[in-house]
Amino acid sequence: MDGRDGMRAADSDRAAVADRLRVALEEGRLDLHEYDERLQRAYAARTYADLKVLLADLPPMTPPQRSGLAPAAAPIVGLPGDQPGQTATRGATARWLAEVWFPYLRVIAIVVTIWAVTSLLSQDLQYFWPAWVAGPWGAVLVIRTVTGLAGGEPRREAIKRQRRQERKQAKRAINPDTPQ
Repeated sequence: MDGRDGMRAADSDRAAVADRLRVALEEGRLDLHEYDERLQRAYAARTYADLKVLLADLPPMTPPQRSGLAPAAAPIVGLPGDQPGQTATRGATARWLAEVWFPYLRVIAIVVTIWAVTSLLSQDLQYFWPAWVAGPWGAVLVIRTVTGLAGGEPRREAIKRQRRQERKQAKRAINPDTPQ
């Protein structure tokens, strides 16, 4: 062993090899059993030579921008006049707005229903106390919505959601017997 092969590998090197093995699994170059074995060996590797052996029979990874193949993705249908990528952004924004506002709308519907039922049962129009729930909370949500949209929060949330989904899929690929 000379040079780099004898040097100790870092955790980031092991993680990079694990990512490459995951890609090879997704491409169909490795079966699940072989992927699992190599992954265990990757995290147990001490030197660069130990890691190099795990990737020796796999072709090098080509960055997507240099690849001749287009990534397989579902077609995104947009509205006439949309710019490319605008539809995905609009979907992420709509989802974020729904996550922010739906709990508020549900609670307001419940408290207004309670107010209406109590007014009907007392046969007298009661003081509209749901305004004390709706007003302050609504003001806070308006501020959060404005600052979140201005700060790009919907996009960050969409990226986090995508990463969580990818980690979940990777876990399922490693251990398909676990309940979902």
